[in-house]
Amino acid sequence: MTDSIISALQAALPAEQVSVREDVLAAHALDQGPVMEHKLPIAVVWAQSVEDVQAVMKLAHTHSVPVVCRGAGTGVSGGAHATTGCLVLSLERMDRILEIHPEDEIARVEPGVVNADLNTAVAQYGLMYAPDPASYKTSTIGGNVATNAGGLRCAKYGVTRESVLALDVVLADGTLIRTGRRSFKGVAGYDLTGLFVGSEGTLGVVVGATVRLRYLPADVQTIAAFFPEVTTAAAGVLAVGKARVQPAIMELLDGNTLVQLDAEQGSDLRQRGGALLLIQTDGFAAETEATIVRQVLRGLGATVTAEVSEEAVRLVELRRHSRGAEVDDVYRVGEDVAVPRSQLVHYIAELERIAADHEVGLKVVAHAGDGNLHPTFWVSAGEAEKVPVLNAALDESIEVGLALGGTITGEHGVGQYKVRWLPLEQREEVLELQRGIKALFDPKGLLNPGKALPERIEA
Repeated sequence: MTDSIISALQAALPAEQVSVREDVLAAHALDQGPVMEHKLPIAVVWAQSVEDVQAVMKLAHTHSVPVVCRGAGTGVSGGAHATTGCLVLSLERMDRILEIHPEDEIARVEPGVVNADLNTAVAQYGLMYAPDPASYKTSTIGGNVATNAGGLRCAKYGVTRESVLALDVVLADGTLIRTGRRSFKGVAGYDLTGLFVGSEGTLGVVVGATVRLRYLPADVQTIAAFFPEVTTAAAGVLAVGKARVQPAIMELLDGNTLVQLDAEQGSDLRQRGGALLLIQTDGFAAETEATIVRQVLRGLGATVTAEVSEEAVRLVELRRHSRGAEVDDVYRVGEDVAVPRSQLVHYIAELERIAADHEVGLKVVAHAGDGNLHPTFWVSAGEAEKVPVLNAALDESIEVGLALGGTITGEHGVGQYKVRWLPLEQREEVLELQRGIKALFDPKGLLNPGKALPERIEA
């Protein structure tokens, strides 16, 4: 079976678009998520057109071979990990911006377009593509759509779903469909576009996206508020909300995160406080809103500075690097829990308790404006005997987050790593409905198997 589909792919596509070299297979076998089970694909295929994707899917359907789609590989939940006997279909070469329509404030792009490149292209029209995951300089729009990616500007502009108007999708049997519309409003039919966004490549292959653009802000004001400790900083999030100011960015970094950034970037953040609340206001009222924010946070005991020009850019970039360069492994596990904003202070206090109870390290960064936290637990590499304790701390953090009305993933997706936790959040009848949807779009179960949705437990 393996030889037959590889021969078919080599006959259907140019030689440079199909590889079975072991080093190439290894380079495309994983994303940046924790590895549950390392598998090599049987081949890597690079699509350069919609027709290429259709040809690959038709052959995979005929030969009953699983397909795992891949963009830049920046995901952190194992959503692009290769599975047994699969093809990896890379969409990174489908990188054309097909249309920019300034009057309609939309763009049409192929899935391999890098987030930052789209923003550069539309900036000349006074526009921006609002979703901005931390990996925006390398992550692709197709991957952002697959995971419903978030980012720093989520506080004001929402996640990827709020910016996707229409999709071109190749189904498991090679059929090409188009969902959605070019207009901002439209309620005809079921929302299939919304269904595909965040489906992690399990329902179809996104080969094109029509996205909504926003106005580049006339002014941006950055506020750095340093607090003695993190729970008071978290309380500042609610205080700003009560003042009825809507920042574009509202990011929280705890003391251990500041220590790490200082060590890696040569900054002096930890000397300035025990936690940092980094806020940006934007638009014509940016300065007025920033003035209100400064007053509110000073009232909570923060040391507040107005960051301008190079310092503002530097602080935002430091936040983008705050998860660190390390990849999650057996000694370090980072998470992506979201809770209601009213529970933010409580949840951070609980994370600190969990770390103390289990005697593991903890650092917390958060898209605090929408309650999305990225806690990281760790033990040193010389403490292999503590790995079970590390995993127990992680499990407890998930359980506590759910008990507070939260979710197991705010923006990274379920992928392969978090499938085990999804039944804790969603009842079996809800999971079964999703399995029915999966079976409708992908009857043979070939698209990204083992990801996003747990298998049915047979009685």
